[in-house]
Amino acid sequence: MQQLPLASLRVLDLSRLLPGPYCTMLLADFGAEVIKIEDPREGDYARSYGPGWGEDSAFFSSLNRNKKSVTLNLKTEEGKAIFRKMVQTADVLVESFRPGVMERLGLGYGTLKEIHPGLIYCAITGYGQDGPYAHRPGHDINFLSLAGMLDLQGEKDGKPVLSSVQIADLGGGAMMAVTGILLALMSRQVTGKGQLVDISMLDGAISWMQAILPRFLATGKAPERGEPFLSGGLACYGIYETADRRYLAVGALEPKFWENFCRKIGKEEWISRLNAPQLEQEEMKKEIATVIHKKTLSEWVEFFDGADACVSPVLTMEEMVQDPQVRHRQMILDFEHPMHGTVQFPGIPVKMSETNGSIRSFAPAPGEHNYLYLKKLGYTDQELDRLKTEQII
Repeated sequence: MQQLPLASLRVLDLSRLLPGPYCTMLLADFGAEVIKIEDPREGDYARSYGPGWGEDSAFFSSLNRNKKSVTLNLKTEEGKAIFRKMVQTADVLVESFRPGVMERLGLGYGTLKEIHPGLIYCAITGYGQDGPYAHRPGHDINFLSLAGMLDLQGEKDGKPVLSSVQIADLGGGAMMAVTGILLALMSRQVTGKGQLVDISMLDGAISWMQAILPRFLATGKAPERGEPFLSGGLACYGIYETADRRYLAVGALEPKFWENFCRKIGKEEWISRLNAPQLEQEEMKKEIATVIHKKTLSEWVEFFDGADACVSPVLTMEEMVQDPQVRHRQMILDFEHPMHGTVQFPGIPVKMSETNGSIRSFAPAPGEHNYLYLKKLGYTDQELDRLKTEQII
């Protein structure tokens, strides 16, 4: 097996919950040595979020696979001293505190870059390191609401509807952080200098609205809920209920797919009306709904098999994990845990022909690697025992 592409990378991860850990999970899956820094008293409280295996939740276990854990009390001088030593040998630091927290600890970017000029310091926050909202608290729902995205989600004349996944946390935060870190690493290869990567989940969510926002900026006409062409405004792109109260997703957006769809359901007269005005779209949606309601979901799946019309069943979670395409692409992976038997994790979404990522170890216990890493910094067993007793590690 070839060396993984990020095998030479050492990452200190101070983040908790979802955005930061998802970012560092992707780095770890592709070989980075990710050292999760946790408080010895609280740790990452995602460990207790829901059911899982042993003391850790499945949520935590998936996000923190392939990582190591060192506990440090950064509110103590000794804890800070240990952390500064760890920074000297790190390539990347990821944190998700509100702006100013690391500075108050004496561990902000301005301080750490003096210790290690090549450090890539990635801060993931709700609103960024500056601006009038910088110090506000927030969660995914707040970032989406301020981005204008939440106002557009849901059906016309209904209230805004939340997504089942955290769009701003993951798309606006974690994925932007991965991109920023890799860009900063490429820059360091040329300049030899590290830099601050300032990730705002609000910024990222706004950037994701590429199918909506540019149109508004060009015309000044704000879309209404259910109106944007990829959120229910078009008859060719929507969700329709079947006879057995399941749902069929129709994505016949391009002319060839729309033509195939119309011919299959016996509505050839609609072929030329793909981009009809909104009132006609509403009429077609009602008629399509009547047609789709005549068969069960399984009957429609069989009916459209091979039709090349972008029609698919709305799968439940139970169906998705058994779907042949999902299984073929190894997006649900089985592992033998030494204590808990067979466990499953979401797979790795980036596929590479030569240096594919892998899951090599389970999530670590709190402080599992304290002695391993701190001995490398010159601490003796006796010193480490004392630090543990005093809850510094």
